[in-house]
This record gives sequence, structure tokens and C-alpha cells, in this order.
Amino acid sequence: MPLDMIIGAQWGDEGKGTITDLMSAELDIVARYSGGDNAGHTVTVADEIFKLHLIPSGIIHDGVTCIIGNGVVLNPAVFLREIDALAERGVDVSPDRLKISRSTHLITAAHIALDTAKEMQLGAGKIGTTQRGIGPAYSDKTDRSGLRAELFDDPEGLADAIHVHVKAKNVILQEVYGAEPVDSQKVAADFAHYAQRLQPYLVNSAHFLHTAIKNGRSVLAEGAQGSFLDLDHGTYPFVTSSCPTAGGVLTGLGVGPKHVDRIIGIAKAFTSRVGSGPFPCELDGEMAVRLRGTGSNPWDEYGTTTGRPRRVGWLDLVMLKYAANLNSFTEIVITKLDILSGLDELKVCVGYERNGERIDYYPTDLRVLGECTAVYETLPGWQEDIMGARTMADLPENARNYVQYIADYTETPVSYISVGPERTQIVKVNE
Repeated sequence: MPLDMIIGAQWGDEGKGTITDLMSAELDIVARYSGGDNAGHTVTVADEIFKLHLIPSGIIHDGVTCIIGNGVVLNPAVFLREIDALAERGVDVSPDRLKISRSTHLITAAHIALDTAKEMQLGAGKIGTTQRGIGPAYSDKTDRSGLRAELFDDPEGLADAIHVHVKAKNVILQEVYGAEPVDSQKVAADFAHYAQRLQPYLVNSAHFLHTAIKNGRSVLAEGAQGSFLDLDHGTYPFVTSSCPTAGGVLTGLGVGPKHVDRIIGIAKAFTSRVGSGPFPCELDGEMAVRLRGTGSNPWDEYGTTTGRPRRVGWLDLVMLKYAANLNSFTEIVITKLDILSGLDELKVCVGYERNGERIDYYPTDLRVLGECTAVYETLPGWQEDIMGARTMADLPENARNYVQYIADYTETPVSYISVGPERTQIVKVNE
């Protein structure tokens, strides 16, 4: 059976959790392959809202096994809080259903302290991280000094590793940033507690997935964040510390490309981002509020993890086509099309202008991107409420044309459209 991928096609927050939830009903395994609790997915089921930061959205479906892959950095405290919160709501989060790769790297209080100290020192030039310790944990991973989940079944080795780790980080905190040191005894005690609870969840994830695929089980790789936060291909340095693109799936799970079937890009019907960096299509004023919402609804444009209001703008098709090429999307899912209802006209970015010259591709040099202004095509909008639509025939003609314009520009078919926060508010294009 195949490996399907869900990939964010913008700067994250595209609604990947809803699509993962939709597809999980027909799959056996959902595997998270990158990022940490700096990401978040909101899934609405009837009148229940699930906000998940680490555990894959598939956990909500009975019978689905969920895996935290080796490409993830895991804060055990956050993970345990999610386990306990889901258990209280009747979700089975036992080791039979939920597993952690032994090679997953761990986030400690020292990583979080370093993340915060660095952002404070950068001041106005800060990256805009969530200050969850993600970057420092990935730095340790590439420096070959990280702590891996496999230590959870070695209590003595874990304690020694924690003390060495915290001691090294305290030197940096105090001498470089002038910050308060972290208490190594407390961190060691906390991790001893985490180890007792999480050791049963450990698994050789690559072997587990190889065996599952060989035995005909279907696997969905759940994306976190988006293509333009990719460490190599995003708007560097305003990116995350991992690879949320298709290539990151293979390294983040230890699965080879011959198993890949669908590569599904998720994009909003407009564009949003959290954090700093160039944003050629960014809007402000009344239209920004119109797209963002007030924050009173979980569907509004406020970060699941941070609560920060997202920067919003018209749909950037130059970005989306770049993401389609970068990831080899087999299809695109458009989310939040309902937000555009009631607008007389819609704009889509089809190019950039810089110093009087037209650019029809996405610049990887942020100095160039920062000097670009969007070139728009204007399309007619629609007034109808589309939240009850379930087929393409239910959508107004102008909404159908908007979707087709996206497919034509990106040279990628659109397979699903979300028209509301509920898992049932999905239009299947081919139906």
C-alpha cells in the first residue's frame, strides 16, 4: 500500500489538520514527520474542537495508529499534556495506538530558555519564533549533541545526559545572553518522570513503517508548517528549523520514495503567515480584518500555538506554483473558500514587479523579494453562502471559476475544497 503526503503549500496554517482528519478515516497509520509543538492543528468534529500540537490528527479516528517520526523534536511535557487531555475526552492514546520514534530528538527547558534569550537579543530583527525551543533542539541534532527519545529506557544514561546538556547550555545562557541558568536537578527529575510514562511508546519507527507498508497498510504523512518555512527552500532566515516539504517526509520517517503515491498540497484560498519576513501580497485595514476575522471563532486567523494574529493577503499564485513544483504535488486542496463569500471581486497575485521589471517566478533571495510588489489579476467574486456546498454544482459559477483559475495557473488539479471548519464541510471536486 502507498505512502501519501500532506504538505503545507504556503507559510503553514493552511488547514492541514482538517484534511488529515478527513483522510484518516480511510487509512491505517498517520505519521508526523517534522517540526515540534511550534505547529498546531485545529480539527472540528460536530461541536467539539480539538487543538493538537504534536499528536497527529488521525488520533481522533478509532483504529488509526499515530507515530511521531524521527524528524520531529518532542517536548515531553507538551506531549503528555496532549495525551492526558485527549484521554479525558475519551480518546484512546495507549501505546497500542500512539508511538514515538526512538530517534526523535527531545526538547528541554534549556532549549526553551535559549530560544527566548536569542529572540530577546535580536530585538527588532527577531525571527518571530514561538520560543518553544525548536531551533536550539534542531541545532543540537545537527551538532550531534542532541538527546534522543531512546534515552527513556536508560534511566542512568538519561540523567547523565541531562546534566551534561544543561551545564553546557547554562554557559551560553549566562556568558552570551546574560540570562538566568536552568536548574539541572529539576530538569533531570522532570525527565525521569517523563521516561517512566513514555518508555512504553518507543518504537523503531522506520522498521515499523517498512513492515506496515510491506503488509499492505496505508500510511499518511501529516505535514506541519508549510513549504515557505522550509529551512532550505523557504523565506530564509524567517523559516523553521526543519524541512516541511516532500523531501522532509522521506528523511523524517525513514521511508523511501518508491512507496509514495499522492503528494497533496494544502493551500488557503488566500495567503497568511505568522512571524517576520517579506510578504508581497500583505493587506492591512478593513480587508485584512475581513480575511483574518476578529479572533472570536476558532476558524479565524490566529495561531493555534501562539494566539498571534496572522498577517493576511490575497492568494499568491506565484508562491503556490513554486510550492507545486518544489514538492511535485499530485493535487491541491483549497481551504477556507467560504471566507471569500460576499466579496464583489477577488485579486490573485500572478507576478511581481521590481524596479520596473516583471518577475514571474518566486525569488529565493529575500533582498529581492522584499523589493517586490504584487502584480494582480482581478476575478469576479460571489455573494452566496457556500458553507452548505458538498459538490462543485453547489458552488456559484464564480467560485468554481476561481478554483479552476488556481488549477490552471499552478498546472495542478484541485481535489478538495473546504467550505467551513467542520470535517463534513468538504467539496469533492471529482464528484
